[in-house]
Amino acid sequence: MNERAWTVVIAPSGFKESLSAEEVAHAIAKGVRAAIPGACTVCVPLVDGGEGFTQTLINATGGQIKRLTVTGPVGEPVASYFGILGGDGPKTAVVEMAAAAGLRLVPRDKRNPLLTTTYGVGELIRAALDEGVERILVGCGDSGTNDGGAGMAQALGAKLLRADGSEISRGCGALALLEKIDLSDLAPRLKRVKIDVACNMHNVLTGANGVARVFGPQKGATSGMVEQMEMALMRYARIIWRDLRICVKRMPGGGASGGLGAGLHALLGATLHPRYEIVMQYLELDRHLRKADLVITAEGGIDFQTPRGKIPAEVAARARRYGVPVIALAGMVGQDAQINYEHGIAAYTSVLQRPCTLDEAFQRAYEWVAASAENIMRMISVGWMMQSVSTARVEVR
Repeated sequence: MNERAWTVVIAPSGFKESLSAEEVAHAIAKGVRAAIPGACTVCVPLVDGGEGFTQTLINATGGQIKRLTVTGPVGEPVASYFGILGGDGPKTAVVEMAAAAGLRLVPRDKRNPLLTTTYGVGELIRAALDEGVERILVGCGDSGTNDGGAGMAQALGAKLLRADGSEISRGCGALALLEKIDLSDLAPRLKRVKIDVACNMHNVLTGANGVARVFGPQKGATSGMVEQMEMALMRYARIIWRDLRICVKRMPGGGASGGLGAGLHALLGATLHPRYEIVMQYLELDRHLRKADLVITAEGGIDFQTPRGKIPAEVAARARRYGVPVIALAGMVGQDAQINYEHGIAAYTSVLQRPCTLDEAFQRAYEWVAASAENIMRMISVGWMMQSVSTARVEVR
């Protein structure tokens, strides 16, 4: 193959708390061209509902960003935003929950998911309603919360009450005291708006694979806190069933963003969708895959959970339809990462160039992603050269 004809599609996720998907794509493209100057690189930065969800869809549709201050996950004001999509169709707002309740907004010394709240997400939804939208698209991902969307609902007028009739405080821990849900004062405009949620349908609210046990430790929870959260969310699910007759305990997608999926569905009447079903409506990844010789994807970590709805696995599944090999770059290679070979990822590697601290990894992420992409392409180039030499020898014989 003439290396000048190589087309490399670059379809990464962002690296949490470090690089956006656009920055990762740019770094990979830089590395590819350093190894093979004549290569054609096509960048398709991807989002999964988490950080970058709003900006990516705004860029794709020619929409606009609306900026405002909301209540952050630890109760302090934070600068936030939502988007209004461009193009035809119903006027649609894009709300990225991570912009109001993301892990990035929780200081490391305050990471306690018993206390963090999605209240600011409700404030974003309320601001979107003020814009007169007909549809709200909510992206779930990269959350720093575990409150089941309770704070979000409280910001929109839902009353979550103790046995004495007073309102519970914010945070997952407070759900242990929940006795009654009263939606009579919920913002009436919500009845006139369609709410669609892009989420990971593998995530469930409670149980062995529930959000407290799977994601709680990533958000700062100790083992004792995990059990407290599980019990609180179990009570939340029981009260939702008793008062609203909606079962959210094991509902697909209900565990998205610390249970925000369950809260959006049960309390606001939202419809949950597989996140890529939503995202790919606005991007053109498949069109580019048809012309690709190689795909490079990336994410902050690759492990046994990657096939459960993460971007590298989604990219691999789509590339497999066109017979295109996929290589994944990761900030960290974790437990049982080899399972990804069964899901269409031909090879993977960590971008870390040497042992380092987490802070150094964040600071040098762009540089090391580019270097890893360059190294990969040089090795692939050697392989193709060896194949050419072998073919030439056969012809000479």
